[in-house]
Amino acid sequence: NVTQAAATEHHEPVENTSTGLNSRKLMMWAFLGSDVMFFGAFIATYLVYRGKSLVGPYPSEVLNIPITSVSTFVLLMSSLAMVLALHYVKVGEKNKGTLWILVVVVLGAVFMGFQFVEFREFAHLGLTPRTNIFGTTFFILTGIHGAHVTIGVIWMAFLAYGSHKGSLRPDSSLDLEIAGLYWHFVDIVWIVIFTVIYLISATDGPPAGMESILHG
Repeated sequence: NVTQAAATEHHEPVENTSTGLNSRKLMMWAFLGSDVMFFGAFIATYLVYRGKSLVGPYPSEVLNIPITSVSTFVLLMSSLAMVLALHYVKVGEKNKGTLWILVVVVLGAVFMGFQFVEFREFAHLGLTPRTNIFGTTFFILTGIHGAHVTIGVIWMAFLAYGSHKGSLRPDSSLDLEIAGLYWHFVDIVWIVIFTVIYLISATDGPPAGMESILHG
């Protein structure tokens, strides 16, 4: 039966596991769960030390909300591209699948370009990880996230190559689905980081006592 053959071709074999989930997918969920705690610790650290820098530059002096909003939009659009890529791979449209995977790679690289320019601009303004508490917590948190994005971009580039060569097919679309879980997680983490650092902390300046000293 041709219809049954096509259906078999477009779906992963069902694994008989105690959870009912594919073992590799379950491992990715377990990793993401540990990563939630990892990022949670650094975000909590940033919030605990927020506004406690004794010297500048301060967030209100260096953060560029409009530019970072553009880079955030770029990263969010990469998640949409990931959804489209997975869809086309699952239905066997190789060229469209490869194209949208490459779009994810390009958008991820563009986001990293924004971050590199931002880091360089902050260094020019005198903000480094050693400058003050804000610099330390900011660069550690955003740097770790940037490392996750970089890993994701490299991962997606390999998958794009596999799709182009024909090794990423509907029956192996789980490879892309697992990468998609990772990518969407990285995007969600950035939304939290953007909210905490760029929106909530955007107006943070010198502590009240320090401000009077500086102007005294």
